[in-house]
Amino acid sequence: MDETSAAANGSARAEAAQPVIEIADLSLVYQTADHPVMALSHVNLTINKGDFVSFIGPSGCGKTTLMRVVADLEHPTSGKALVNGGTPEQARLDRAYGYVFQAPTLYPWRSVERNVMLPLEIMGLPKAEQKARAKAALELVSLTGFERKFPWQLSGGMQQRVSIARALSFEPQLLLMDEPFGALDEITRDRLNDELLSLWKKTEKTVIFVTHSISEAVYLSTKIVIMSARPGRIIDVIDSPLPRDRSAATRDTQAFLEVAHRVREGLLAGHGQDE
Repeated sequence: MDETSAAANGSARAEAAQPVIEIADLSLVYQTADHPVMALSHVNLTINKGDFVSFIGPSGCGKTTLMRVVADLEHPTSGKALVNGGTPEQARLDRAYGYVFQAPTLYPWRSVERNVMLPLEIMGLPKAEQKARAKAALELVSLTGFERKFPWQLSGGMQQRVSIARALSFEPQLLLMDEPFGALDEITRDRLNDELLSLWKKTEKTVIFVTHSISEAVYLSTKIVIMSARPGRIIDVIDSPLPRDRSAATRDTQAFLEVAHRVREGLLAGHGQDE
């Protein structure tokens, strides 16, 4: 390898290691009518540019809460979270992230195109630019030709793809996904996992993905964050050894099975930490 190639590769590695999210000693306590509830306890985590990171843990462990802290929808009681080196509030104001919820949350009276255009309308972009961006986002999720359809005319999987297109329409570099495929059947879910991986490789976005599925977490992720039962703590962070190019056959490899086993063991250990 010549010096120019080595320098280019070194630069690429440095860029890939650029922190996008930094969470330090973060705890969050909810004040309820009878007693305080600790949702997160002393969480430390770094997510780098281009990572696909899955949060997995038992129900109520704080997976979504942690992602909502990143989105400035929840506020820590102590500790800190940084997004792109600044506060989550600044990231929200800068529209640094797109958020995909568990349900598609589409307006039934708006066409597919107009649902995708909604955040662009709020931003006040010119109509022509709104349409161009919506077209590009729908093409990314393989929904070209469905612009004039309404949500009720689409399958559940297609509705969620519209939701993903809407989150991509204003071109954020960070994509937050809260169990987006949890309500879908296994066949549809597997297909959308493949489509999401393809989308991630095309866009090179940083993704945070909440899931309850061990198989889904292992298949999609470059990094898997395992959380304990409440109060939510990070008990293991697995850097995936799997290649970035994955297919259905990847699920049958020894490397996949070994990572899945480690996740399962971590989840079992995490259940024992419930307080």
